[in-house]
Amino acid sequence: METIVREGTPKTPYVRFDGEKGVIEIKGRSIPENSIEFYKPLIDWLEEYDGAGKDETAVNVQLEYFNTSSSKCILDIFKKLELLFKKGHKVEVNWYYEEDDEDMFEAGEDYQSIINIPFKMIEMEE
Repeated sequence: METIVREGTPKTPYVRFDGEKGVIEIKGRSIPENSIEFYKPLIDWLEEYDGAGKDETAVNVQLEYFNTSSSKCILDIFKKLELLFKKGHKVEVNWYYEEDDEDMFEAGEDYQSIINIPFKMIEMEE
């Protein structure tokens, strides 16, 4: 399965969806002009990964900031992962946030309360 890697820009996050290793990474800022256009190929990739996926998938999310439309797309990614989890695959989300960033901590908690996948909140020192 093809690995998707996108380098981060001031408006879009670094993204790496690696089906071979079972690792999904999203890092940086997510304020693209068109969030749906940016995230759709990633969501489509997850639909394919569904069947070809590893038994274990690690999801590392380390965002500094994201806008409202990105938050909806990120939720869509988590919903695809939740389907994978419900089929018996091991999926774990590692939500990284800086120690003083209450907004990012609360965003992680919000996703954790909506999505039924193991979530690990990981505080990073600045």
